[in-house]
Amino acid sequence: MRAVIHPWKPARQAAAATGKSSTPILPDEFLTDEALLERARGGDERSFLTLYERYHGRMYRFAYRLLNSSALAEDAAHDCFLSLIKGPERFDPSRASLRTYLYAAVRNLALKQFRRQSGEAALDECAIEPRLPEAQQPLGQLLAAELAEVVRGAIESLPPLQREALVLFEYEELSLIEIAEIVGAADVGTVKARLWRAREGLRRTLAPYLQARGDASSSSSRKKR
Repeated sequence: MRAVIHPWKPARQAAAATGKSSTPILPDEFLTDEALLERARGGDERSFLTLYERYHGRMYRFAYRLLNSSALAEDAAHDCFLSLIKGPERFDPSRASLRTYLYAAVRNLALKQFRRQSGEAALDECAIEPRLPEAQQPLGQLLAAELAEVVRGAIESLPPLQREALVLFEYEELSLIEIAEIVGAADVGTVKARLWRAREGLRRTLAPYLQARGDASSSSSRKKR
């Protein structure tokens, strides 16, 4: 794990000089995200580390699924926390949860990386709102088997906006409303459209694999008879 930079140290040193303790009264694990963040902004290193440990793994996995690079994912997961401390006004607890803010920060960092790599990411917006189809069993099984190389490759081939919607819904298990807040979508219908297009794209890409898998299963069944 990348070393954590502590931008709150000057505040902590100032508190020590005045004789004020930044030690929480309650153990950090019992505090809400907002309470921990408030103490971290006041110079409490332990509170920040508690937040970091609480969400870093989740943010790293999300970034990795978008960027397919351990180094870039670690940078994104780390930088989203630094932005939270250096620009505290960016997070408004009355508008969204801290978890939503961090997902959005990682998402924005990933999009910046896409644009650096390709000049301008092919975001592939969709104006219509098709009805979400029921997940077919073979595809559902493939999505659950994340380590399958063919599935990872198919997900990586999706346009960024479709990929992030799929990852947030299928892997991070967020609600459509939460996803809309994270990606800055106008409404839930936009997220539904991106999910629909992502699933259709996966079905097209994985069709030869699914066909070969079905043929192999049929052949095996005939041999057993």
